This record gives sequence, structure tokens and C-alpha cells, in this order.
Amino acid sequence: MRRLLLCPPDYYGIEYEINPWMDRAHNAVPEMARAQWTRLRETLQSLGCQIELISPQPNLPDMVFTANAGLVSGKKFVSSKFRFPQRQGEEAYFEKWFLEHGYQAVRTSDDLYFEGEGDALFCGEVLFCGYRFRSDIRSHQKIGDALKCLAISVELVQDRFYHLDTCFCPLSAESAIWYPAAFDEYGQRAIRHHVRDLIEVSPEEAAHFACNAVVLGKDIVMSENSPKLGAALQRRGFRTHELAMTEFIKAGGACKCLTLFI
Repeated sequence: MRRLLLCPPDYYGIEYEINPWMDRAHNAVPEMARAQWTRLRETLQSLGCQIELISPQPNLPDMVFTANAGLVSGKKFVSSKFRFPQRQGEEAYFEKWFLEHGYQAVRTSDDLYFEGEGDALFCGEVLFCGYRFRSDIRSHQKIGDALKCLAISVELVQDRFYHLDTCFCPLSAESAIWYPAAFDEYGQRAIRHHVRDLIEVSPEEAAHFACNAVVLGKDIVMSENSPKLGAALQRRGFRTHELAMTEFIKAGGACKCLTLFI
């Protein structure tokens, strides 16, 4: 059974602009956001996931995006250091939750930004780490050392795909979904070298956060409006569960951003 950490969207909304998706003039509709989040939670539970919840906090609207809280490996929790002050208040709440649940908290460094599973994803035993917009490349070696794994840095080059999990999604030790135009040339080569089977997402479907999916064995929980990717996954034997994520895309996130594997 997979365990996932979620945060209810009680205080979620577009209260500031820290990525190209966010526009305070086009805020999320609270009732729709709540319904979409609830549908995601119910879908994950129906697929056998154990859902843990952290209490949302006032004035921290992006706390709902728990993937950015840190990175979990075994009983180690590598806590995030957020780049923008608007999110830095989340750090203490997430670290407290993990300490209370028996995890060992690890910090990269107080002067190195790192935004958790948003910018660090395992594909087999290799940890791919995104950098440029949110996370510092110098944090990656520290994370690799702490978790005793190979960490490969890949640079993100399009600001609309500011986190790794917006343009890369491991499916297994040898396969992944990705949007190659979001990476520099070296990053593309590194991913192709280590991942044998890559499913390329079109620009249109990448903009619907097709890569921001939750992988549960052969079940893929993903945003709707990505029929080409859905068909490619189904041909490989996956079962897709497509959900409306419109209210969270307004803030630059979707299914994966709302979940943290623990």
C-alpha cells in the first residue's frame, strides 16, 4: 500500500504570483477547488492508497501542494528550503509533521534552495534533480550523499515548467513521461541515457500538466485533456484515471503537485 501526504485546500487561492501560471485576477473558485481535491483523494483511496493529512494553515495557500514539502526515502525526510518568502512559512509545519511521525529530518543547507519532490524524482535508483527556477544545483550532491544514491542534475529552461514534476514523470525503473523542450541539451541527453523508454508529451498536453501525474503501479492518476498521452499509456498496459484539475493549474500544479509519497 502506498502512503501519500495531502493537505486540504481550506486556505488555497491565488494570493500572489511566483510563477507564470499565477494571476491574482483569475483566482481559483473555492468550491470547485475543494471538489477537485476531494475527487483526487477519493480516486487515490480507491486505488489502494493510504492517505495521510497535514492540517492547512492560514496565509499559506500553497501548502496544498505537498509534493514541494520535501523528499522522502525510507524514514528520512529531506526538508525543503523554499526560494520565495511566500512559501517559507510552510517549512516548519511540514518538518514538525514528519518528526512527529517518526522520520529523521535532513536539511541540505540553510543557504541552498530545494523544493522537494517537485524537483527531485526517483527513476529506479537514479534521482533526477531539476534546477534553475526553484532549486539550487548545489543542493543535489548533498541530497545524493544523504540518501546514498546517484543524483543527476538536469536544467529546466522554460519558466512555465519551473519544477521537474511539471515536465518529467517516472513510470518505472526504465520508463518515464516527459516534455523534452523543458530541458536544456545536457538534461535531455542525461535523461535519454538513463531512461530506456520515454513517452514524449506534446506542447499542448504538457500545458495541461500531463506530466504531473501520480503513478501507482499500472494505474496513472493524471489531469484530463491529454488524449494522446492517455492512448500511449494504455498501449503500454497502463490504466489512466483522468481528473479535472483546472483550479490548481491556475497556480501551476495538478495531481502530482498535490501529493507527496511517504
